[in-house]
Amino acid sequence: MINYDAKQEKTLVIVKPDGVQRSLIGEVIKRYEQTGLKLVALKMLIPSLDLALQHYSIDPGWAKRLGDKTFETMKARGEKIPNMTPEEYAETIRTTLKTYLSSGPVVVMIWQGMNAIGIVRKITGATEPLSSTPGTIRGDYTIDSYSAGNTDNRAVRNIIHSSGSQDEAEKEIKLWFKPEEILNYRLVAEAIIYDANLDGILE
Repeated sequence: MINYDAKQEKTLVIVKPDGVQRSLIGEVIKRYEQTGLKLVALKMLIPSLDLALQHYSIDPGWAKRLGDKTFETMKARGEKIPNMTPEEYAETIRTTLKTYLSSGPVVVMIWQGMNAIGIVRKITGATEPLSSTPGTIRGDYTIDSYSAGNTDNRAVRNIIHSSGSQDEAEKEIKLWFKPEEILNYRLVAEAIIYDANLDGILE
């Protein structure tokens, strides 16, 4: 298979506590599996508050980007902007996120394949379920919104976390998995997905 190894991008996916409680684990796995991506690691655990905080502290620029994006969204919707900097507001969000992620069992996975990060993000949908298009996991299986989360002073319950970039995926995978927990194997279907000429189909 031409350039097979170069096409084997990895991404981290977490089915969050609300997704586990709503029995959506199988549906999430099915959606990713049907694209041709390969599941190479899987575990179930209850994250500690410290692990959850580490997860949301991997990217040093996260707070500024999230704060700026949140304030822009609030402004566009005519909502009142809090009397604090975007970074300060993002820190309050980080607190609710770590509480949410550590509130119960989660399922953590690594998916591998060509364009894995982008494919998973596309299938998962926008971070806010209200903004997610029909056909995505968040668009089909949850009705939450930023405004509802803000009103209740909680994180948005959006079922899934997925890595946003290659750098983020590499750091998150190291945080959640030991190297020996990640399997290296071939699927029969990969001969169809990655073989340039579809050699070997006919007898």
